[in-house]
Amino acid sequence: MAIFTNQAFLSYRNNVTASNIVTGEIREVLTAAKTAVTETYTAGDTLAYVISLVNTGGSTLTDLTVTDNLGAYPFGGGTVVPLDYVEGSVRYFINGVLQPAPTVASVSPLTVTGLSLPAGGNGFLIYEATVNSFAPLDVDGAILNTATVTGMGVPAPITITETVTVAPAALLSISKAIDPVSVVDNEPLTYTFVLRNFGNTATVATDDVTVTDTFDPILNPITVTLDGVTLTEGVDYTYDENTGAFATVPRRITIPAATYTQDPTTGEWAVNPGTVTLTVVGTV
Repeated sequence: MAIFTNQAFLSYRNNVTASNIVTGEIREVLTAAKTAVTETYTAGDTLAYVISLVNTGGSTLTDLTVTDNLGAYPFGGGTVVPLDYVEGSVRYFINGVLQPAPTVASVSPLTVTGLSLPAGGNGFLIYEATVNSFAPLDVDGAILNTATVTGMGVPAPITITETVTVAPAALLSISKAIDPVSVVDNEPLTYTFVLRNFGNTATVATDDVTVTDTFDPILNPITVTLDGVTLTEGVDYTYDENTGAFATVPRRITIPAATYTQDPTTGEWAVNPGTVTLTVVGTV
């Protein structure tokens, strides 16, 4: 609701008389709200957004336009956009009934045109967007998304926002290398396991990070190191010399969180994973 005032003036023979001030209101018949289906995100996630529209007036609202900035924020004298609209994902419902696909006039900013809403009706505009490399991923990261609704019967643009925050989580991977590739009996063989954490949260002992493997051919004896520190069999790992079954002891390995840097020119975020290296050396 917007309040306005007005006053008139009467002039005659160089005299000016002011009228009383009248006050009125412009009643907003269209209300809007924006909601993200999920409250958090990680790299590459697809987020779904719902914009709800309610027409409390007695006439149909036509030619409505919804514009979404997809989380755009200023950077380095320009603007970067952390979300990519998923083409073909937009859906529009009126009073719960799916309508023909609306027109997407632009994908960045996302601009949906030609919407209508009957008197006393409600509408839901639903669409998806994918988190890209311009989205911050550290523990304080967030995407603030702003949309505006304009059109006939809407006296002023309606602005609605939604914020999703980055999910605090570890994201682990493991790679294995062998050296040498070609080996003969009674020669040493080295397996190198690189454990990486691409997430913004370090693992802790209670996460029970464990590496298991069954060496074939069986290695005997073996020496195991973690980031260059020699581990003790039975305390830090177990090994069956008859089957080649190897496993680190739960709670022995923790992996630091990744760090994130933003390119000062492009604004893209790069992930520098936290890393630990486990090495097993044995004789074939």
